[in-house]
Amino acid sequence: MMIPDRRDLFRSTVGRWLQQVVEKAELRVAPERYLRPPGSLPEMAFLTACTRCGECVRVCPPMAIRKAPADAGLQGGTPYIDPAIQACVVCPTMPCVTACPTDALTLPPGGWDGYRLAVVELVPERCVTFAGTPCRACVDICPVGERALAIDDTGHPSLKIEGCVGCGACVRGCITSPSSFTLRPLEG
Repeated sequence: MMIPDRRDLFRSTVGRWLQQVVEKAELRVAPERYLRPPGSLPEMAFLTACTRCGECVRVCPPMAIRKAPADAGLQGGTPYIDPAIQACVVCPTMPCVTACPTDALTLPPGGWDGYRLAVVELVPERCVTFAGTPCRACVDICPVGERALAIDDTGHPSLKIEGCVGCGACVRGCITSPSSFTLRPLEG
């Protein structure tokens, strides 16, 4: 059995403590969890780097990117996506990222491959297919296609986390109210 030395113990303890301090500070500075555009830095770094210039808003082809309201504190004027209004359509070239004059939005090394905007989850109790009504609305609107979302052999949506980028198109495209899909921004 390996016993950690005092230095390792100190580092891990201080590391956990610092992480808790940052999380508490972030909740005070940025209490609302906005879905940020592709390539965004972690929230605190994003808020620091973003100049609120609006270039990403202007170049977004589906006009999915909006600006947070002025009364949103430090988050005011920063870009976000509300899939209930308009979801990201997973543009291959990420024009919002290339338009950003700072590093607030940075092109991921593999583009969309392995990149996630948010976490999407299926709520089967809300989905009409589980009540026997055929539906493909979510699958038909998914810009990623069957790598992310497909209808399985039983006629139900099958969300494939490894292929889903968390764009929110399924949330908006779902015919149920509330949507059979939930979306939450990534932590950090």
